[in-house]
Parts: sequence; structure tokens; C-alpha cells
Amino acid sequence: MTDILISEFMDEAAVADLEKDFSVTFDATLVDDRDRLLASGDAVRGLILRNRTRVDRELLARFPELTAVGRLGVGLDNIDLEACRESGIAVLPATGGNTVSVAEYVLTGVLMLRRGAYLSTSRVLAGEWPRQALMGHETQGAILGLVGFGGIARDLARRAQCLGMAVMAFDPFVAEDDAAWQTVERVDRLETLLSAADAVSLHVPLTAGTRHLIDAEALGAMKQGSLLINTARGGIVDEAALAGSLRQGHLGGAMLDVFEDEPLTEGSVLAGVEGLIATPHIAGVTHESNERISWITVDNVRQALGGSV
Repeated sequence: MTDILISEFMDEAAVADLEKDFSVTFDATLVDDRDRLLASGDAVRGLILRNRTRVDRELLARFPELTAVGRLGVGLDNIDLEACRESGIAVLPATGGNTVSVAEYVLTGVLMLRRGAYLSTSRVLAGEWPRQALMGHETQGAILGLVGFGGIARDLARRAQCLGMAVMAFDPFVAEDDAAWQTVERVDRLETLLSAADAVSLHVPLTAGTRHLIDAEALGAMKQGSLLINTARGGIVDEAALAGSLRQGHLGGAMLDVFEDEPLTEGSVLAGVEGLIATPHIAGVTHESNERISWITVDNVRQALGGSV
């Protein structure tokens, strides 16, 4: 009988610690075998997952004893929160565990894309010497625009300011008198931020209101030659519109870690687009953050299920 089921990868030392108090099944292949996952839930009280395991009403019906869902990360769009609330199931994100990793990822993207030279290896090794074409721009003095101003965005703002960047943010859900606004420029309209920023980084959840928030109109409002970085959720960006903007040369570049459909397929509208850096949903995943997130989740689930801490 399994108390806790883990359907995606996590730090194995954290798993071993959890096994001191509970019967644990750790099988990172379950995320790719929905039928086997659903068949595993009879006695499970705790489920630990990342962003690919779907927790919906179908799953909850097959996990009748479930009382806690531990999320190895912070995004919750793969979890039916209303259904969990109705069933009295605690949803426990690993808040703060991947903040540093995401912030460093975004800054890496800004530095790479602003300078423009770091993707030239194949050309240089082939005998080209395009020095003038690859001069690029410094990051110091550039404006970083943050769409969403939660914990990760705030940490990113501090780090960007250390590089000499000016930071502005748009987030209508953060109170105007919040002390966090003392460190950045607060803007009231998304369009104001898009038209002023040299690099825009997205930090909002995927909801009905944010799906395709960055569409053709929003991309057109962005400054000529500016950058877009998305580490939030893929559906926030209209990928076809982004591909068009990059091909037309309006945007100077983009870095995407998340996509509307993951993994990408050969026929993706983004295939062959120049000026795009694509990574496989790993902005928040480093060896260090995986360890932090795993231990936060172990503590969260252990407390929820009544084990010792």
C-alpha cells in the first residue's frame, strides 16, 4: 500500500527522507503513462508532481484517499484547484524554491540577446568574422519591464538593478501602497510598459485573462528591437504572432522556456525562426533548485499528512 506517490523527478535524498515516515512509490515515468497513474491511486494520501501531471476530476475520482498534492514548483495551472477545494485536498506549492534559478535564467537571456554575439560559434568556426554585425548592446542603462511583480520578479528586479538596469513593473494585483514598489517604477497600463522596455519578462500565471496576453497587438506595441523572455507559461504568448514579429525584425530576439504544447513538434510555428532561444521548461530547474524544491515539498506533504518534521 502506497501513502505517497511521486509521478515526476525530484531529489532522491529528499525521497529517502520521506520514506522514513511513509510508504512511498517514486516513479518518474508515471507522468507519461496516464492509465498506469490512474490505476495507482486507490490508497494514496499524498501526490507529488511537477507541471506535467494533470490533477483533474478524473484523477481525483481514482484517488479517493488523497488529502495533499505537493507541487515541485509554483505554477498550478495543471491542477484543478476548484476540484481540490471541493474535496478538501491541500495543494502545496514549493514557494520560493526556484526563485534564484528563474531570475538567473532571465538575466542570462537578457545578456545573451542584448549582446547578440553568443550564438555565432558555428559562423566563426566556419571562417566568418562578422565583428561589426555582432557588436550588440550593453545591458547597463537598458530598461527591464516585468509583467507581474511577485516573488520571482522582485528578486529578478534586484539582480537586474545590480547590472545597472532600470526596472519597471506592471501588476494590477499588487496594491499601490505595497512597499515593493519603492524599488521599481510602477506602471498602470501594460501598453506603457511594452512601449518603454528594452526587455520584457513575463511572470504571471496562465488564466483565461492571461492566455495570449502577448498577442500580435501587444508585440506591435513593444519597442523596435526589444526582447521578450517567457519563463511563466506558454499560453501567455501567441507563438504564431511571436514568430511573425521575429521574422519581420520588429523584435530583436526572444527566449522561451515554456510553450503552448510541450514538447514542441517538428511542425511548430517557431521552427527555423532566427533570434529565438528555446529551452525545454528548465528555467527553474537547476541542481540547487531541484534540491530546495524537493525538500520544501517533502516538509509540506509530511506536515499535511501528519508525519514528523
